[in-house]
Amino acid sequence: MEKFIGIAEIDQSVKFIRSKTKKQPLIGIILGSGLGGMADSVTSADIIPYEEIPNWPRSSVLGHKGRLVIGTLEGKCVLVMQGRTHFYEGYSMDQVTFPVRVIQRLGIQTLIVTNAAGAINPDFQPGDVMMITDQINLIGMAGLNPLRGPNLAEFGERFPDMSRPYDYSLAETTRKVAGDAEINLREGVYICLSGPSFESPADLRFLRMIGADAVGMSTVPEVIIARHGNMNVLGFSGISNKANLDGSTITTHEEVLQAGELIVPKLKTLICGVIHLMG
Repeated sequence: MEKFIGIAEIDQSVKFIRSKTKKQPLIGIILGSGLGGMADSVTSADIIPYEEIPNWPRSSVLGHKGRLVIGTLEGKCVLVMQGRTHFYEGYSMDQVTFPVRVIQRLGIQTLIVTNAAGAINPDFQPGDVMMITDQINLIGMAGLNPLRGPNLAEFGERFPDMSRPYDYSLAETTRKVAGDAEINLREGVYICLSGPSFESPADLRFLRMIGADAVGMSTVPEVIIARHGNMNVLGFSGISNKANLDGSTITTHEEVLQAGELIVPKLKTLICGVIHLMG
């Protein structure tokens, strides 16, 4: 029988984090590739390296610092994950999504997820920010759903509804913040592939045909776990490269990290604005 992570491992991590901070975060934020600079805005921060936290998966990917930053942002207590792990690094799906379980167990009800993503929609440009309005769980359709295994009833039911993975109210607030800041906010559907290879032109044309606007290698499993635990979720993709539908360009991880420099200021404005307006 395959072994899955259980509540004991989750609570062991929760206990350790609580021993390192007296703060009670209300909002969780996951920062993707090249977007870790957002955490610099958090003040009075307690910083916990991932390698110190029991059972916590550690990222091997450049652009993911690998630490928790717990402090104040826009007058509210937040927990920021400065980097994440990915399925392609060799972790199981319940290991990849383990941090979200810990965040839930810490009592956090709102999760903001970010990622660096490749454009599929030909209108999108590198440096754009796309608010995720829906997602395609292509990995899960192939059998690798993060809820596979025993159901953790402490968090949610066996068959959770996914008709609204991203919170409508948070999306409306984001549109207001973007309008006030004159940010050209894109909106669209994010699709998660396993990686680590980037997509071929034929891959991208297929993904476009089934309704995706941006593609990456994360986020969807985290959101499924978040919704299983009835969290309110807001998602952003930082568009790191243009749609390569005809094979005329080459995509590199360095390009992804460089695009983050353009994306972080916009993302900071949007996330800080939303948090400021949250009750």
